[in-house]
Amino acid sequence: MEALEAILTRKSVRQFADKEVEQEKIDILMKAAMSAPSAINKQPWVFYVIKSEEKKAEVNKYVTFGKYKSPIIIIPCTNSLNAIPLAHDLMYCDLGAATENILLAAHSLGLGGVWCAVYPRKENMKKIAKAIGAPLGVMPYAALYIGYPSEDDKSKVKDKYKEKNVKVI
Repeated sequence: MEALEAILTRKSVRQFADKEVEQEKIDILMKAAMSAPSAINKQPWVFYVIKSEEKKAEVNKYVTFGKYKSPIIIIPCTNSLNAIPLAHDLMYCDLGAATENILLAAHSLGLGGVWCAVYPRKENMKKIAKAIGAPLGVMPYAALYIGYPSEDDKSKVKDKYKEKNVKVI
């Protein structure tokens, strides 16, 4: 799948088939994530891939919007030890780029996914960090539910382009 096709045809998938995601595909998703741009190439991230049903249930307690049943949940996390000194907030931009790379790569591999925000809800971030055993300085940014789309998934690709939102000056 070409990059532009992946961008224009990606959609949020919220219903997943009961089929395991192969490790080779997970590896590709992680390579795609870490290919994202980051400020001064600091790469202030760490990614948790959750397969355990017990851990997924624990994480779901603290995801405000979502809580889907998927074969894996990827938790992109900020790693403040690798962030730019005096500009820590840039790591959230970096994680946004990495998160989108994961979703686009998933789509190109025949997988689907949905991005559920964790940041900026500090209390939920702390609880998920504890649930996944994240060390000090590592905080969850999002919960990405990833898997093969179910036959029941009814989500459609939407044309989201709005010319009124483009200002040429």
